[in-house]
Amino acid sequence: MQLVEVTDESTARDFLKVNVIINKGNPDYIQPLDKDINDVFDKNKNKAFRQGEAIRWILRDKDGQLIGRIAAFVNKKYKNKGDDGPVGGVGFFDCINNQPAADMLFDVAKHWLLQHGMESMDGPINFGERDRWWGLLVQGYDPPVYCLNYNPPYYKELFEHYGFKNYFNQVCFALDVNNYLQEKFYLRHAECAANPDLQARHIRKTELDKFAKDFTIVYNKAWAGHGGMKQLEEKVVRAMFRSMKPVMDETLCWFVYHKEDPIAVWINLPDLNQWFKHLHGKFGLLHKLKFLWLKKTKKIDKFVGLIFGVVPEWQGKGVDSFMIVEGASVIQRGRFENGKYVIGDPFYKKYEMQWIGEFNPKMINVAEALGTYRSRILTTYRYQFDRTKEFKPHPLV
Repeated sequence: MQLVEVTDESTARDFLKVNVIINKGNPDYIQPLDKDINDVFDKNKNKAFRQGEAIRWILRDKDGQLIGRIAAFVNKKYKNKGDDGPVGGVGFFDCINNQPAADMLFDVAKHWLLQHGMESMDGPINFGERDRWWGLLVQGYDPPVYCLNYNPPYYKELFEHYGFKNYFNQVCFALDVNNYLQEKFYLRHAECAANPDLQARHIRKTELDKFAKDFTIVYNKAWAGHGGMKQLEEKVVRAMFRSMKPVMDETLCWFVYHKEDPIAVWINLPDLNQWFKHLHGKFGLLHKLKFLWLKKTKKIDKFVGLIFGVVPEWQGKGVDSFMIVEGASVIQRGRFENGKYVIGDPFYKKYEMQWIGEFNPKMINVAEALGTYRSRILTTYRYQFDRTKEFKPHPLV
């Protein structure tokens, strides 16, 4: 077997090919967009390079056939609650079902991380934000949603046989949009709806800059400083919203205001992979035209949750229920008849939420209260270089 560092366009293309080769023949596999993977390793596009480094390898067998790949990275800002030493990352791992091949990939990443002063490695994770390419899929092999890791079941054994241990599980929840919520949601909604100072509004593409400002306010109050999350700049959110605009459904993005002050946000998108699966990883000019055609002609039956939160001073006061029911009444084409909520003919049939770490039981309980089921489980593994050191899973928050 031969390890080759990715150093040019040819080896970068091979790095992409490995994922396709490994998943060939699986009808549920959806090839990620090449640009989404390449952007992770582009110093001009990934701000993680400002405080970190990344390296990639591909693995060939004795006949020169591609059989594996891995990336390793260090990021000075990567830290989890309870960490007592520097932790590096590995990601974008793919390999045939062969432990020696997997060990060779893990070894080269480990040695590189040791040379960079790391004491542990987490994986498979992203060199960047946690909302994409994070965790090893261990349960729920339905077609993946956009930017979600997808892998064969045997990867679990490859990781654990090498010595990786479960650092934390990531749970994805889903529900049937035709289902009713628990009665308590409608009761809390009614209480908030009686307050004239509270209003729920969905986003409007003509006012994206205004909503970007409102999102920034809610995010920085609700998330910044928790679990390694940092303050967001309004200009970053503006750019994010503008990039989402072509695929955004206004009725899927909701805000709650108290006297015009933003206090809650719920952002969702259509399941983009239902369109992207027809592009086979490509997004050049012709593929963009095909994408626009698919958008107009192919109905999406699923939407995906990205972020949900309420500012601290309004938590526990029913605002979450108010926002959910207000949004659901539009998404489900619902209405209230004699004080009872009635579902109409929903635009979408299924809903899947962004993963929630099992170290956050409060948010797990919120998700379960919606009447969801666990659609997928991914695992973030950790390998400690000092094998005598006590292993500690991610602490609860």
